Amino acid sequence: MQHTILAWPRAVKRLVVLAMDVALSLLATWLAFSLRLDTLHWPEGLQWRVYALAPLLAIPVFIRLGLYRAIFRYTGQAALMTTAKAVLIYGGLLLGVLLWVRWENVPRSLGVLQPLIFLLLVGGSRALARFWLAGLGRAAAGPERFLIYGAGMAGAQTAAALGMGGQYALLAFADDDAAKIGRSINGVQVHAGSDVPELVRKLGVTDILLALPSITRERRNRIIENLRHLPVHIRTLPGMADLASGRVTVQDFRELDIEDLLGRDPVPPDAELLARDLAHKTVLVTGAGGSIGSELCRQILRQQPARLLLLDHSEYALYSIHQELEQLCRHEGMAVDVTPLLGSVNHEARLREICELHRPHTVYHAAAYKHVPMVESNPAEGARNNVFGTLYMARVARASGVARFVLVSTDKAVRPTNIMGASKRMAELVLQAMAAEGGSTCFSMVRFGNVLGSSGSVVPLFRRQLEAGGPLTVTHAEVTRYFMTIPEAAQLVLQAGAMAQGGEVFVLDMGEPVRILDLAHRMVELSGLSVRDAANPQGDIEIAITGLRPGEKLYEELLIGDNPTPTGHPRIMKAHEDCLPWPELQQKLERLLRAAEAGDEMGIRAVLQACVHGFQPGTAQ
Repeated sequence: MQHTILAWPRAVKRLVVLAMDVALSLLATWLAFSLRLDTLHWPEGLQWRVYALAPLLAIPVFIRLGLYRAIFRYTGQAALMTTAKAVLIYGGLLLGVLLWVRWENVPRSLGVLQPLIFLLLVGGSRALARFWLAGLGRAAAGPERFLIYGAGMAGAQTAAALGMGGQYALLAFADDDAAKIGRSINGVQVHAGSDVPELVRKLGVTDILLALPSITRERRNRIIENLRHLPVHIRTLPGMADLASGRVTVQDFRELDIEDLLGRDPVPPDAELLARDLAHKTVLVTGAGGSIGSELCRQILRQQPARLLLLDHSEYALYSIHQELEQLCRHEGMAVDVTPLLGSVNHEARLREICELHRPHTVYHAAAYKHVPMVESNPAEGARNNVFGTLYMARVARASGVARFVLVSTDKAVRPTNIMGASKRMAELVLQAMAAEGGSTCFSMVRFGNVLGSSGSVVPLFRRQLEAGGPLTVTHAEVTRYFMTIPEAAQLVLQAGAMAQGGEVFVLDMGEPVRILDLAHRMVELSGLSVRDAANPQGDIEIAITGLRPGEKLYEELLIGDNPTPTGHPRIMKAHEDCLPWPELQQKLERLLRAAEAGDEMGIRAVLQACVHGFQPGTAQ
């Protein structure tokens, strides 16, 4: 019976509530007559018209104010205020009619008394329905038993969201603030953070919600590290803006991103550096639909350029980022002309057409093929896109008077073992040689490692494998990578590009490298699961070692030499890399182009090996 009521179609529920309000209006009318006449009432004569008039006036007002769109389990003070407003309007209409028609044996004071009684009945029915349906929800709920870590305002809002949902059992709060320990929030006790393992064991906690939106990344990492070995599913809250708006519901709790373990407290950006080449300028981003390109676009948009040009060869990716940025402009009231441009960086004529028409001041070149095994299997396309796409874009930029050109590069360009890395280093050599030739365009490169959540990153792969029940695939037990969040990487690219004088290779401080096997273990544990291995054969998720893929390295490096120079930003360094003079490089590029057009894989590798320092194709390091 209970489950059946909750499963009714919404239209049926609305009809039931509407019928109930009709009945309550009739009951309120009977009570008003009885109280006014001081006797149990039975309508006669024109009094029957009041019984008909009451629902005929009330129901349209209730419909107009949206009372039948509300879901009683989730109604609160705002819904009750709307109900009061609806009854007030209805009462005014009823009183006006009674004063106008002056029916015999119908007291005029009924126009005040009946709406007051009606308000009490409707408000009471809504409150009773809310508590009753919440009880039904709890009866139908699954076995989720929650602990909220954080007993501040965010924790209280989280508890309220859980309570209104009625689908979860909130067992305890935990907090590291001694002043809060021992107190209670809505009858739920606050415990010390150190007591969480014991609470999980004793109370049977299945899920922990982190309600800590404003603490430092370092403290957050320590808390997560202490919790991740517990057999619980850890989730976290959305951002502070959503909390402040009061829009937080159970559906807003998000999975704990691995960046919560790997990320660092961001260094505040230099506002002057960010705005220097962006504000009120025309800015072009190639590869605008990719993970790095799209984040560059978001960050650039906030600096309010005059025009933001989005170039991508993928129609869907271009459509998606264009729609997102247009919506962001409308939402934040920014008057930026966002222009989507379909095209490939391999088509020099199209690039020339774009630059001659729009005259960009700054170009961020993020278009590249970056998936190592994919480029290894398609070396000619990798060379065309990564090397010649960069050459064509840079050549057109210089010819059309672009002031700044920034190449988004990769740590895989350092002593590469794969075509992708070698092609990106070749692209760096192109810009270094063009910068040495002089001219009005300032060329620079920004080199960094993996970004969390990018299309080629291991993190989304692990997420998909977790959802499928495993196994998580790791190519080698000792493989390590540098990681950085996409927003931090994009912000640093913008700042590094603004520092450039011409020809620099900037290197981002990626922190400490992370062992991918450890990353896999963390992701399993943060999902409330356990790793299945020889020591724990009953575990949930297996981690399989599959062997290094073609061209994959064990360790990545950020520098070819060992002499980085600090800059004015603590996370940005300047590398000093050797380069080839343009006449010599030009000959090599002509050979590389002929090999790529002929599909000559050996010829491609030979040219890259001759130009790129340390390129050892197919060797693991």
